[in-house]
Amino acid sequence: MTKPKDVEEFIARQRAAIAANPECGTSHYNLAIGLLGQKRYDEAEKELHEAVSCSPNLAEAYVQLGGIALARGDLDGCLRYNQQAVHSRAGFAEGYGNIGFVYMQKGEVDKAIEALEKATRWNPNFLQALTTLANAYLIKGMVEEAIETNHKALAVEPDFAVAHNNLAIAYLEKGDPGSAAAHCEKAIALGYEVAPEILKELQPHLAQPSSP
Repeated sequence: MTKPKDVEEFIARQRAAIAANPECGTSHYNLAIGLLGQKRYDEAEKELHEAVSCSPNLAEAYVQLGGIALARGDLDGCLRYNQQAVHSRAGFAEGYGNIGFVYMQKGEVDKAIEALEKATRWNPNFLQALTTLANAYLIKGMVEEAIETNHKALAVEPDFAVAHNNLAIAYLEKGDPGSAAAHCEKAIALGYEVAPEILKELQPHLAQPSSP
C-alpha cells in the first residue's frame, strides 16, 4: 500500500521534473496521478490539461479527465474526453471501453455495442468491456452473442462471478434452465448475490441440499 509520504515524494519529484522541463507532458500527467491519489481533483485536472497541451497524443490523460468528469456526474464530458482519447491514439481499447460504458448509462445501446466491440477487438482480454458488451447484447435480444461474450469473459477470468450470473440470465432467456442453473450456482458459490426473481425461476433446477 502506498504511504502518504511516498506520494508526497512522488509529487515533489514530478514538480522538480516540470521545473526543469515545463513542456514534458508525461511529467504533468504523472503529477496529476499523484494529485488524484490525494483526491486533489481540481489541481489534477489542471495538470492533465497541461499534459495534453504538451503531448496531444497522451491518450491516458484524456481518460483521466473523463474519469474526473464522470465523478462529477458529467456523462457528456466523460464521453467527450474519451472520444478525444481514441482520436489521439488509434486502437486505444480503454477509451472505447469507457465510451461504451457512457453510452450504456445514456441508454444508447447501439452506440455502446459499436464502441465495446472495438474495445474488445483491440484488447480481447478487456474483462469489463466484455461484460458490458454482453449486457448490451442481452438488452438488444442478441442472446447467442451475449452467451458467447460472457464465455469469452470467463476464458479471461474463470471465477468472474458477474459473468456467471449474466450467463444464468442469458441461458434463461434462451430457454436452457439447466445451463442457467449451473452458472447461477457458480455465481452464488463465488459470493455473488443473484436476484431473487432469478433464483425463484431457477429453483426447480438448482441442486437441492442433501438431507441431514
